[in-house]
Amino acid sequence: MPDNPVLKRIREDISEHDIVLFMKGTPVLPQCGFSAAVVQALTQLGVKFKGIDVLADSELRQGVKEFSQWPTIPQLYVKGEFVGGCDIVREMFQTGELQELLAAKGIKTTAERAGA
Repeated sequence: MPDNPVLKRIREDISEHDIVLFMKGTPVLPQCGFSAAVVQALTQLGVKFKGIDVLADSELRQGVKEFSQWPTIPQLYVKGEFVGGCDIVREMFQTGELQELLAAKGIKTTAERAGA
């Protein structure tokens, strides 16, 4: 499906932004607890990310699942690489793996910028 405009848009979003979160709602107003949990983790790390509301577009909501071969929303991408959904991101955050991944990809968190 290389000509699918939804998949093309997803590819563009994840290549143009270091961190992309396909979510229900917006970073300011998440519409589900799982999306809110991922927003909270990213916010605590102090990283900038692009939140994309899949509730606003049913084709996008389905397309992102096809693109990643992952059945649920939210979905986090870092530097074009699919990281996972809420449970994976939350666990990675708690163990420090998310911070390590961001560092490995050259993305500084608030703690790193502050010199901690």
